[in-house]
Amino acid sequence: MAENGIRIEGLSKRYGSGDRAVDALKSVDMHVEPGEVIGLIGPSGSGKSTLLKCLGAVIEPTAGQMVLGGKTIFDDGWKVGDLRSLRRDHMGFVFQAPYLIPFLDVTDNVALPSMLAGTPNKEARRLATTLLEALDVAHRADAMPSQLSGGEQQRVAIARGLVNQPPVILADEPTAPLDSERALAVIRILNDMARRFETAIIVVTHDEKIIPTFKRIYHIRDGVTYEEEGEGRGFE
Repeated sequence: MAENGIRIEGLSKRYGSGDRAVDALKSVDMHVEPGEVIGLIGPSGSGKSTLLKCLGAVIEPTAGQMVLGGKTIFDDGWKVGDLRSLRRDHMGFVFQAPYLIPFLDVTDNVALPSMLAGTPNKEARRLATTLLEALDVAHRADAMPSQLSGGEQQRVAIARGLVNQPPVILADEPTAPLDSERALAVIRILNDMARRFETAIIVVTHDEKIIPTFKRIYHIRDGVTYEEEGEGRGFE
């Protein structure tokens, strides 16, 4: 696998101890290449959310290894001291709801993570504008979130996730509130952005509309993953 993707080996997460211990993840293995979008599917309670939280450095795994963007972030313990900076600089997040800041316009919503990372405001806004153009929402650059359609809001959220050019994007049910046309448009955009920026993207989903688009799919059940070839071609 290329060095800058995602590699997970033997990842486990146990809650509690003794007779009350619950193994939410059991020796999970997964890899995602740079420029690749993969699907992660499974029933409620299967471990999807736990896996995403471990990858996002929100909760600490019990054991195993995680390598994100060529950086070993966990190897039976955290290998980075500042998890907040790790999330800001090496990861992008796209959620079911866009979570745009209501009192900032579109450009500032996208530019904010870059500003927080220390990029000068003018340069951060330039980067934001470039992404908005790539996502075909530059004409809404001065609009407030309340003035956007649902599809436009999700495109802005994707731009925000990409503004620091992270090697990894974690997308949690990003198409759940969208109709078929808009859902497929979002997945098309994620594939295009993955190739353009050499980003490795994991999409957690229950959305049957988009599952056929993935080249590769990981199923998770009872904390265990297995891989299958997807039906799609990644919108090539």
